[in-house]
Order: sequence, then C-alpha cells, then structure tokens
Amino acid sequence: MNFNFDVNNLKRPQVERNVLTADFLSGLTFAAVNIPQAMANALLAGVNPLFGLYTLLVATPVGAIFTSSVFMNVSTTSALSVAAGDTLAGLPPSAKPANLVTLVLLMGLFQVLAGLFKLGRLVRFVSNSVMVGFITGVAALIILGQVNDFFGYDSAFSNRVLQLADTLLHLRQVHWPSVAVGSLTIALILLLRRTRFKQFGMILAMLVATLVAYLWQPEGMQMVGDIATLSGERLLDFDMPEFRHVPAMATSALALAIVGLVQGAGVSQSYPNPDGKYPDVSRDFLGQGVANVATSAFQGIPAGGSMSGTAVTYTAGARTRLANVFAGLLVSPLVFLFNDVINLIPLPALAGLLVYVGFNSFKPDDVRTVWQTGRISTAAMVITFSATLLMPLQFAVFVGVAVSILLYVAQSSGGLRAVELVPVEGGFPIEAPLPAVLPDNEVVVVQVYGELFFAAASTLEDNLPDPGDSRNSVVVLRLRGREDIGSTLISVLKRIHKSLKEDGGHLMLSGISAPVYEQLRRTGALDEIGREFVFQAEPQLGLSTNKAIAAGRAFLEAKGIEA
Repeated sequence: MNFNFDVNNLKRPQVERNVLTADFLSGLTFAAVNIPQAMANALLAGVNPLFGLYTLLVATPVGAIFTSSVFMNVSTTSALSVAAGDTLAGLPPSAKPANLVTLVLLMGLFQVLAGLFKLGRLVRFVSNSVMVGFITGVAALIILGQVNDFFGYDSAFSNRVLQLADTLLHLRQVHWPSVAVGSLTIALILLLRRTRFKQFGMILAMLVATLVAYLWQPEGMQMVGDIATLSGERLLDFDMPEFRHVPAMATSALALAIVGLVQGAGVSQSYPNPDGKYPDVSRDFLGQGVANVATSAFQGIPAGGSMSGTAVTYTAGARTRLANVFAGLLVSPLVFLFNDVINLIPLPALAGLLVYVGFNSFKPDDVRTVWQTGRISTAAMVITFSATLLMPLQFAVFVGVAVSILLYVAQSSGGLRAVELVPVEGGFPIEAPLPAVLPDNEVVVVQVYGELFFAAASTLEDNLPDPGDSRNSVVVLRLRGREDIGSTLISVLKRIHKSLKEDGGHLMLSGISAPVYEQLRRTGALDEIGREFVFQAEPQLGLSTNKAIAAGRAFLEAKGIEA
C-alpha cells in the first residue's frame, strides 16, 4: 500500500511560518472547543469523562498522520459514543473500562482490515434514505440521552424515550437549578453564534455556566469533579486488552466500525484535499482504524471521522494535516493548566451543550428530500429512524444495512420496464407500449430496461405480452449491455421459448455479450433456443437486432407465412 503522509511538508527544514501559525491556531481552537465536548461524549458512552480526553490526545494526531484526507479530524463523535454506551449499558461500572479497551481495539482492527481490503467502495451501497434515518435517530438519541443530567432526575428506565416520558410524569422531582444551568448554556451558545466569538461559543458558554454554578452553589447539582477528578500530575493511563471480553464485544465492535466508517466517508467526500482531489476512502478507513487501535491502549472511547471537528479546524484556517496533530497535542497542556476549572463544570451544562449538538445534528432539508422522493425511500428512512430509537444502536446499524439491501432489491425489481421497438425503414426504431396479447404471425421486438437479477427476472415474464391463443408469434428479446443474466433469467428464457414453440412461434435473443453467450452455452439454453436464433452484440448499434428480425421473418416465411 502506498502511504503518502505529505512527508515533504513534515520534514521540510523551514516550513512557512504563516502555514505553521495557521495550523497551530486551528489546532488550539479545536482543543479549546472539544475538551468539554469530548468529556460529554464520554458521558454518552457511560464511562469516565477523562476517557474522552484520552481519545483527543491519541486518536486525533495518529489519525491525522495515517488518513488520506488532509483535513479529516479523527476524534470523539456523538454517534459512536451513543453506540458504545448502548454496548456497555448492561455492565457494572467497574467492568466498563476493561470492556471498552477490548471494544475499541476490535473496532480499530475491523477498520484496518476494511482499509487494507479496499472496502471504501462498499459505502455506496448504504442508501441515502437509510443514512438520513440513522443520522436523525442519532440526533434524537443525543438529545434524549441528556434528560437525566439536564433535569437532575434519575429515571429508572434504560430506554431514552421512556426516560423522557418518566421525567415528564415526575416534574415535581425535577431539580430546577440543573434545568436553569442547562438552559443558560444553550441560550449562551445560541447568543454567541451571532457574534464574532461564534467559534468559541461552546467553550465560553461552558465557562459562564460554570461560573454561575460556582457562585450560586445550589444543593444537589453534580459537577464533573463528582464523577471524575482531573489531575495536573497524570493524564494518560496505559492499559492492555483482556481477550476474554472478545466474544462479547465482537459483534458490537463490527457495528461501531461500520458507523465510524460511514461517518468518515461523509467527511472524505465533503472536504477535498488542497490539490482539489477527493481523498481515498479506503485509506481513510485505515487511518481511523490505526487511530482506534492506538487509543484503545490508553482507555480512549471510539473515534471516527468527525464532521463537526473537521468543520472547526477547517473553518479556523487549517492548511495542512499538522492542524489536527496540534489539536491533539494541545489538549494535554490545556488540561494541566485549567484542570481545576474543568472539575467545576456542572453536568447540566455538559447536557445543555449536547442538547445543542443534537439539535444542530438534525438535517431537515435532507429529511424533506427523502420524504418527497417516494414511499419506498420514506419507508426506509422511517424504519431506520425507529430502529435507532427502539433498539441498541449497534444493532440498528445492521437493520439499516439490511434495509439498504432490501431497498435496492425493491427498487431494482420494481423499476423493470419492457417496451416494443417498432422498426422504421431507413430510420431509428420507435418505442411503443407492448401489446396486451401477442399478435399472430408477427415479429415483436422487446427492449428491457432495468435490472434482470433473480428478483426481477420473474417480473420480466409477467411484463411480456400474454401468449394466449396466439399462433406463430416470434419474440426478439434485446439484451444488449448485460454481462451476467443469472440462472433465474435463464430459466425464464427457457419457459418463454417453450411456451412460444408450443404455439408455432419462437424466441430470439439479440445484443448478447460474450459472457452471457457463454452462460447460455454452459446451461444448455443456447442449444435449446437454437444457436442460429441467438445473435451476439456487434459494435454497430442495432445490427444484431436487425439480423434477429430478419431471421424471425425468414422463420415465418419458411412456414408459408408472410411476415
């Protein structure tokens, strides 16, 4: 594999000062904004908020080196955190760190394999309607996942939808100071978005909310320091995976790998490299995998191509991949310098930040587009959205993939269309609707549009004119452009030919490619139909069909019928 790391930029004796400055400031902006968000994502995963910082420290710079995308930011994402949280939800708190290490390691290995085997091309098989349903469901889960911390009420239900319903039914037990601090955080973020400080809106809102909570000191409000205390003496902890957890984590790790790769592919296609070319998606798969393998050794939570993180670094002026290297390296000094402040961050403020992130993740235009496209696309979106809300996220991913496959099959088989080609002397043929019943003593040319794999092959048989009591009917089926027709269609062709032959007619095939001709020969269909009635495709369009028409007329004339 060719690893192109922009070595010339990284090893150049004197890199342009303005490029280094731009990358440094871009990395600093990301680190300042994403320290609280990474901690919040760790809470989404149900683990120590420090683990989110470990991911920034390790995965972000490692991903910057190994991905094909110059600007892709590999860091914590809400979707991966929610999925990891669902995976670890049934475990006791003491068992979560060890299982997390194994989960992230397996996820990274799956992604590395996907990159090595060039599986980036498979992303196109996940339909847009399924992705929109999944992203919308994740956005809803992000918001619903903050109910307990935002309202200060500990619901007994594990399902997030039920948690919201339970909270609304027990409003008297809500901790209103928590609601006030969470609401203040959201209001400040929205307000700062309208100012020149919008890039720092989240971090400034967190600081103000922390200051208010510190001065107010309401009873019963939880702070970050209540669940994890940052220390300026030590940040990273090395940990080895326990392989006894592999069987329990393997399926979920595969699902998380798919989630991360699909998200990363979206980033790859949204931010072209400085040379104007789009990154190699498979190489980005590899980079994300290496980043997760590295961060698993330090108890980091799952990392992936982050659309929001990439947008922050790119908007802040990133010029090279060094911006994301700086982004990871600057987390540690910021934590060391401001660890006391971070310990005082109220959990309702983190919840408010994530509520904002969740609402900001909704894409109403995409939902509207899918809704207006048609019933099949809408159904796929709704099914995926519902699965995301009602079942663990890692299994909802598999539901989405299954829906994509079913959607492809349904649209392909349903899109089959057959028309009659009416020859025009000295001109191009005219398309016309097929007759309801095959006419006697005539040659009918049939053109087929759409897929002809196994599900659609039987549909073709239903779309052809009813033989009825027709006599001496010749059907020329034009199959130009088909490289593989499959055994189902071959069986259909044999049935059509037998039906026509019993009534004195015949089936003829035109535009047959060399691979399809070989399939017909190996299966015996070529001899059954007759080699003289199967016409291979020729460079000149329509020539093989004209030969088939002439052969059909000669067939009828040999029976004493004027075609």
